Amino acid sequence: GLPNLVVSVNISAVQFRKDDFVERIKTILNNEGAAACSLELEVTESILMHDMESSIETLRYLRELGFRIAIDDFGTGFSSLNYLRRLPVNVLKIDQSFVREMLVEQASLAIVESIISLAHALGKETIAEGVETQNELIALTERGCQLIQGYYFSRPLPPSLFLSWVGEHREK
Repeated sequence: GLPNLVVSVNISAVQFRKDDFVERIKTILNNEGAAACSLELEVTESILMHDMESSIETLRYLRELGFRIAIDDFGTGFSSLNYLRRLPVNVLKIDQSFVREMLVEQASLAIVESIISLAHALGKETIAEGVETQNELIALTERGCQLIQGYYFSRPLPPSLFLSWVGEHREK
């Protein structure tokens, strides 16, 4: 009876992993006469990390049905920012999947920019992997990425050719 009200519901790992999870939620909604958009389903990173591909598929389907989805306790799961601040590392590596998509997908670009910003704030360097084009190189360096690796510079080389390559490029 309260319009425009969204209720958040924590979903446990046991619930999320059941084969009939989506069907059970749909049945509950039907029985209660509620709209999917009135529920926000909260899942933790650790639940999602268990089987990422299956999790993505389930969440995509729930979104298509109209449910709101929230990642509960973001930054505290397997990919925890808590661990990041405690680990004695020098470099944060930007995965090539983000680099590959950053010029065509705003979300990937936002992630790249966030990783670079976070690394700088933590006093760490960034290295982008999988750089294949000049446009990718320019976008990364303009955003402050200090180190770049990828086929843009060279494919993997045997030691003898690598020494020659370094000699040629050191002078440039």
